[in-house]
Amino acid sequence: MANDEQKKEERKPRIKPIIEAADSLSLGISMVVAVLMGVGIGYLIRSISGVEWTIWIGVFIGIAAALLNVFKVYKKQIASYDELAKEPRYAIKKQLEEDEDDRDYGEKSY
Repeated sequence: MANDEQKKEERKPRIKPIIEAADSLSLGISMVVAVLMGVGIGYLIRSISGVEWTIWIGVFIGIAAALLNVFKVYKKQIASYDELAKEPRYAIKKQLEEDEDDRDYGEKSY
């Protein structure tokens, strides 16, 4: 049995830790990398075509990729918060709000 477990571990993709590490990069670094890659693409297009303004195509591609990274992180965080909200141990705020609505203090006498 131990031999089977070792074979399973060997079959796991070796690139998975790299992907997980790239996923956990901070948002700022990923934005800078996206823009730099876009500038690199623009420079490559400029060197192939010889037209100077084509570098801006790469800059816009990089900025679009950076904005897409921000959107993906936002969606991931919203999904994470929604999952946490479903757990009963984090529902204390909802319970407190329901308890406050049920209270009847009666008339106040001053």
